[in-house]
Amino acid sequence: MMFAIDLINKDTELLPNITLGARILDTCSRDTYALEQSLTFVQALIEKDGSDVRCANGDLPIFAKPDKIVGVIGAAASSVSIMVANILRLFKIPQISYASTAPELSDNTRYDFFSRVVPPDSYQAQAMMDIVTAMGWNYVSTLASEGNYGESGVEAFVHISRETGGVCIAQSLKIPREPKPGEFDKIIIRLLETSNARAVIMFANEDDIRRILDAAKHNNQTGHFLWVGSDSWGSKISPVIGQERVAEGAVTILPKRASVDAFDRYFRSRSLSNNRRNVWFAEFWEENFGCKLGMHGKRPGSPKKCTGLEKVGRDSSYEQEGKVQFVMDAVYAMAHALHRMHRELCYGYPGLCPKMANIDGKELLSHIRAVNFNGSAGTPVVFNENGDAPGRYDIFQYQSTNRSTREYKVIGTWTNKLHLNVEAMQWRAGDPSLPASVCSVPCRMGERKKIVKGVPCCWHCERCEGYHFQVSEFSCELCPYEQRPDANRTGCQNIPIIKLEWHSPWAVIPVFISMLGIIATTFVIVTFVRYNETPIVRASGREMSYVLLTGIFLCYAITFLMIAAPDVGVCSFRRIFLGLGMCFSYAALLTKTNRIHRIFEQGKKSVSAPRFISPASQLVITFSLISVQLLGVFVWFAVDPPHTFVDYGEQRTQDPAAARGVLKCDISDLSLICSLGYSILLMVTCTVYAIKTRGVPETFNEAKPIGFTMYTTCIIWLAFIPIFFGTAQSAERMYIQTTTLTISLSLSASVSLGMLYMPKVYVIIFHPEQNIPKRKRSFKAIVTAATMSGKLQKGGDRPNGEVQTELCESMETNTSSTKTTYVSYSNHAI
Repeated sequence: MMFAIDLINKDTELLPNITLGARILDTCSRDTYALEQSLTFVQALIEKDGSDVRCANGDLPIFAKPDKIVGVIGAAASSVSIMVANILRLFKIPQISYASTAPELSDNTRYDFFSRVVPPDSYQAQAMMDIVTAMGWNYVSTLASEGNYGESGVEAFVHISRETGGVCIAQSLKIPREPKPGEFDKIIIRLLETSNARAVIMFANEDDIRRILDAAKHNNQTGHFLWVGSDSWGSKISPVIGQERVAEGAVTILPKRASVDAFDRYFRSRSLSNNRRNVWFAEFWEENFGCKLGMHGKRPGSPKKCTGLEKVGRDSSYEQEGKVQFVMDAVYAMAHALHRMHRELCYGYPGLCPKMANIDGKELLSHIRAVNFNGSAGTPVVFNENGDAPGRYDIFQYQSTNRSTREYKVIGTWTNKLHLNVEAMQWRAGDPSLPASVCSVPCRMGERKKIVKGVPCCWHCERCEGYHFQVSEFSCELCPYEQRPDANRTGCQNIPIIKLEWHSPWAVIPVFISMLGIIATTFVIVTFVRYNETPIVRASGREMSYVLLTGIFLCYAITFLMIAAPDVGVCSFRRIFLGLGMCFSYAALLTKTNRIHRIFEQGKKSVSAPRFISPASQLVITFSLISVQLLGVFVWFAVDPPHTFVDYGEQRTQDPAAARGVLKCDISDLSLICSLGYSILLMVTCTVYAIKTRGVPETFNEAKPIGFTMYTTCIIWLAFIPIFFGTAQSAERMYIQTTTLTISLSLSASVSLGMLYMPKVYVIIFHPEQNIPKRKRSFKAIVTAATMSGKLQKGGDRPNGEVQTELCESMETNTSSTKTTYVSYSNHAI
């Protein structure tokens, strides 16, 4: 301060012919003591009552008035400035502080004569909040020294955290003015109760900072806490001496400043002989050089005696105190305000003019608030309407250097906005990775936050289960039915669509069976066509055989339609041919078994032939039965035109990754039952007739092979029903049901082909000698064989007592003589 006053007094431009003086008092950083000291500033303004006092000669006393104080520079501590400001405002004495940063001093209604060249802690708190946010910390504790500075700073930080959100206060602790033994250990233990809140925001004085660091070291918490210190810590060495490892990585903040080189030269030149005006310089000298002045240095065991020849910076370490710039700026701000006032009131009058004899504090305040000049660091010195300086801060970090020492390093600045070089930051043991101070780790993608009640920064992570995806930080939603969550569960994607592929094992086996069946059926048809006029082919009923073989062929061919990729055409053919092959087969077999049954039932009653047993009649009956199936299909087409759809429910597994949409034709289980139901009805009816005709001699026609065919077919379809419908809930439903249906159709066709036609083909190819005409047997003999009795006596009514007939197709004999048949079923095959 004296250095700044000396510079101003030497300046010919600033306050020319005016000399500034100063009365400097020590506040001892105690507000109560400072209040007593501040009374000396206002003594000249207090009128003393001398009416009751008389001199020895009876005259009134003459009181010596102290010099009038026009302005006050200080104090450093906010609590002291607040106490002093309350006194000075009563006497309208302007006050400029160089270090008090308590936010409440910005209240212009209470501290209207107070100004400061440092920004308030509200700016500092905002800067510290920006640092915490930039670090990604959302769970911190606060620690304040009892008093205006510490409590107001923490209050400002907490207020900002509530307004902006995103940062939660785990604990807010206060250090008492007079802490008891073990108090700092208790504070460390309490901070460890919320161990996730590693970051500690500190608004504390130097001594409290030092003792907190020592307590952390004593409790083996070196490296655990992430200290964020206010400007009371700044870049000071004293709080970290002996606590370097505990303090390593600490981030501190300090109003932007620069070292004043001229002051360094001035202070290094100070000695006991040339700085007697500073009444505290001797005390500094003893502490700085570790010696004692006077006779104390001669006592045994006492520090050495000071010689007075010691030199600052040579015989002791020296570092410019961080507040030098602001002290000088505060003095210069007062000088510039007086200069403006002198220019306005004195109009170029050298020295003090009469108008400035009694300076109006309110007028001087207006000039203080209006100053605008470059300070000792080259930065503008200005005040806002509340007397606050703009917020400009340097951000420091206490780091290790390559020389295994530690020092403060500038890592960023704050001027209403944070500029932080995160890459320049180091943590314990030079680790550049950013430590965490969070209540809960961030949820992974696909997880939502479930906030802990009352603590918005603490949450549990819950995974979006099933077909839900993360729609926001706190909620999950269900994907549309045709979609599933993506791999990260942050969105939805279309469920893959599948169909039965030709190369699938579920398709290869049915196709293989079907191809064998088609080849065998084609071979039988070709053989029958080749030997169409032979007795065996004619005896089997050529017309009905070709109808039955067509049905067998269709039963095999439907496999390819069932496996083919669904489209409108494929779906249409599926509807038509799904039940048509069986309908062809069982309509033909039913007609044949019905004919056999009617013939032998008629034979029990009379020798007259039943009606509708000719080949033409049989074809009409067969196609009439088939037309019912076709009519049902056409009605189905009209009511519900064929189309494809994707069934997302069939393979909608619990694990969405395995979910598939199945491309299908619109053939429901009910539609399938209706389509096959008619054919199954024909099959059951045919089986009934096969049972009824089981007594027909095996030498006559195909009654027994048809019976065996129908019994086997019924077994196949009885096995089909539980397999097909029992797998309706299976994830492999499409494969199992399609394979089961196609194999059942192929097996049914194979049974019919194998039992009814393979023996005939075998005889035709390997035993052609048996494929020759035989003598026609009499109807009487046939009827007798069928009824197992000889009660049929009506043959005597015919010539020679013989009733000629044939239950097989008429076979040409080698004789060309004309045959006379009286009761004959010639050309009617059973």
